[in-house]
Amino acid sequence: MTQQLQNRHLDWLEAESIYIIREVIAECQNPALLFSGGKDSVVLLALACKAFKLEGRKLSLPFPLVHIDTGHNYPEVIQFRDELVKKLNAKLVVGKVEDSIEKGTVVLRKETDSRNAAQAVTLLETIAEYGFDALMGGARRDEEKARAKERIFSFRDEFGQWDPKAQRPELWSLYNAKLHKGENMRVFPISNWTELDIWQYIAREGLALPSIYYAHQREVVKRKGLLVPVTPLTPKLPNEESEILSVRFRTVGDISCTCPVASDAKDPLDIIKETAVAEISERSATRMDDQVSEAAMEQRKKQGYF
Repeated sequence: MTQQLQNRHLDWLEAESIYIIREVIAECQNPALLFSGGKDSVVLLALACKAFKLEGRKLSLPFPLVHIDTGHNYPEVIQFRDELVKKLNAKLVVGKVEDSIEKGTVVLRKETDSRNAAQAVTLLETIAEYGFDALMGGARRDEEKARAKERIFSFRDEFGQWDPKAQRPELWSLYNAKLHKGENMRVFPISNWTELDIWQYIAREGLALPSIYYAHQREVVKRKGLLVPVTPLTPKLPNEESEILSVRFRTVGDISCTCPVASDAKDPLDIIKETAVAEISERSATRMDDQVSEAAMEQRKKQGYF
């Protein structure tokens, strides 16, 4: 793809996403934007900023940012999140899985268990506490099979559950955001983007990201085809040997289930080259919690997950 065609493609994706974000503001009473500090949410936030900037005068975002914090995040990501929120003078709502554990609505077998799936409970509690009727998220259809079933305006019932057979048609980019009390929408403005599109946009727009997205040295062990980082939450097993490798993260999340990939890519252009020839999706290549079954993500989504 030539640079001119690439820019036209990105311009089209950008325009579609901005249109969707503006539709959310026009149609919904109390929306919010899910922001974890990951690359997809960084792009989504950048698009939202463009959507509400008029004639060179920066307007404040007409919605808060929401992060569902497992308490087991990579510190580089949390630091980046807080710095960007401060820079934009945005309102940040943090729903903590730890609070759900203390209330007893989330029960783990042991402290080191992954809290990733437990985010669904905390998310629903946060929605109820603040009365959000729409949450914009950075999910993309190319991430995982269940994501590909998702509409851009994804309807959730009064229990926060997703039923792929009960989604609304979206013909001619017309979106139905009408809700009854207790129901809500998850809206995915970058549904039609791919991982490659994300990185090309990051490169074009010069967007900053957490440092762990780029090549760095990290202690890992090889386990079930993944490079598992050695941390207090993911220690070496007795029969394992660790090694220091040059790695980067394709996606970031709970330490207990997010793995890096071997890489020497130190900037977006290097990552674009790697992504263009990648044959395995980022979740399949880096997420331990998606190794359980092909339906793992779909089951979590039906329970209220992002």
